[in-house]
Amino acid sequence: MLLRSTGLHGVFVGSHAIAEGALTIRQLREGPYVRVLHGVYADPSLPRDHLLRCRAAALLMPGGAALGGRSAAALLGAPAPSYGDPVTVVVPGPLRWAGPAGVRVHRTDLQDHEVGLAVDDLPVTSPLRTAWDLAVLETLPTAVGVLDAMLSTRVVTAEQLRQVLDRSAGRWGLRRVRRALDHVDGRSESPPESWVRVACAQAGLPAPVPQYEVVHDGRWLGRVDLAWPAHRVIVEYDGEHHFDDLQIVKDDARLGRLVAAGWTVIRLSAADLRSMDAVVRRIGEALGVSTTRR
Repeated sequence: MLLRSTGLHGVFVGSHAIAEGALTIRQLREGPYVRVLHGVYADPSLPRDHLLRCRAAALLMPGGAALGGRSAAALLGAPAPSYGDPVTVVVPGPLRWAGPAGVRVHRTDLQDHEVGLAVDDLPVTSPLRTAWDLAVLETLPTAVGVLDAMLSTRVVTAEQLRQVLDRSAGRWGLRRVRRALDHVDGRSESPPESWVRVACAQAGLPAPVPQYEVVHDGRWLGRVDLAWPAHRVIVEYDGEHHFDDLQIVKDDARLGRLVAAGWTVIRLSAADLRSMDAVVRRIGEALGVSTTRR
């Protein structure tokens, strides 16, 4: 049963549903409903994803607040955090709202023009404000991964980001934002590619070229995730779809051609990224360059 009258697309505040007579306390406790955040429930048929958590947070947050940071970026088209990651809510400074567990509140100045509507008419920070808060609130690799996606999908442009920096002298967080924007590259096609690029930069390695087109003896051999053409080194990240049987065969054949053409190929999986220091060492050894963590 979807309680559309008491909430937002199948997400509802339990106390409101009871007050309106849509549910009894017993039905809420014993029914099939999923508790998304404290006091907020959802129809069990809904996907348990970050959007569901954003809908729940939107029912609780005060007027004038907006979904921000990674949450806003996801609603604007960037890769979404996992279901268990907190929802980011930006709250104007005068408001005193802490939010429930599962919500990260960022209290700061927030202008009317910095808020708009996204999926399901959820209030979100504008793309440029979202980009700023990402760089301020998140670790450098996470921020760059999401910002790369925002650039790739043209939610924001590099020129817009440069203009924001130019008119933000003295603004809180400027140093972190400038540092993040120094690393962004809209050619990256997945957060893991961005994370590896950032790790290489922090270790003092030469910068790779994202999505490099490899041509050998006039023959196109493929496009690779990251490449160091001068060193003839390639890094390929194998996401989940690469482990499909047919895709494995295609990948092996393609990478075999690259190796035969004289390239060193480093294949990475999600498990490898758990130790980025080890990844950087492998790349440094292939490049013949020593690494220095910054």
